[in-house]
Amino acid sequence: MLIHLPPSEGKTPPADGGDALDLSALTLPELAEPRREVLDALVSASSREDAQKVLRVGANVMGEVTANMRLLEAPTAPAHRLYTGVLYDALDADTLDEAARARAEEQVLIFSGLFGVTGFSDPIPAHRLSMGVTLAPDGHGPGRLSTFWKQALADPLDALVGDQLVVDCRSSAYAVHRAAPEQTLMVNSVTERDGERKVVTHFAKHARGTLTGMLLRAERPAESIDDVAEIAASAWAVEVRPATGRTPHQLDLISRA
Repeated sequence: MLIHLPPSEGKTPPADGGDALDLSALTLPELAEPRREVLDALVSASSREDAQKVLRVGANVMGEVTANMRLLEAPTAPAHRLYTGVLYDALDADTLDEAARARAEEQVLIFSGLFGVTGFSDPIPAHRLSMGVTLAPDGHGPGRLSTFWKQALADPLDALVGDQLVVDCRSSAYAVHRAAPEQTLMVNSVTERDGERKVVTHFAKHARGTLTGMLLRAERPAESIDDVAEIAASAWAVEVRPATGRTPHQLDLISRA
């Protein structure tokens, strides 16, 4: 089984003195060339006067954009420690025991606008770049990152995923590679009140992080959709909807208000 996660806009910058980025040390090192292409384009775009517009960010994070210009020298930290958003707070990676940590190293992939995909503990620097950005400020570069990574990730991830079950906890923006519908379980989270269901983004992120932590800590590793649903059922009401056509299996985590 593999678990696919999105990154987080919230990040804790690594402490000074840490190792600099080594693209060959990341999961799927065969992606070093496309990662370098995006990295170089991001450094260039971040130095432009219109960087805020190009990178589609608010004025309050321009300090992070400025830091993008020093990514090659910046210290790194394991991906699961760098990301500090709602999902990662709920996952609470620092409390994983040795067995759960080993499972995370094998099973978790984190998708990224800068790196395409990384492993759970891949050493990466703090950065600001979303998958929806187009990086071609001078007419050259990777272009729209979602399209770029969809192409670059296709063969490496097809080979890595094989016929494994994929528990997909990503937002749609980061779903740049999908396994076959029959081997994919999309995780949804809804709040139900008076028979009506509503998606609340904050709670959905928290639920996906909590479920990821539960799967990693489970006494018996999940190997099937039924296993995942059984583990989830200890915290939520659950519904599983089977794959139909190009739509994967759906796991609904239902919180009743």
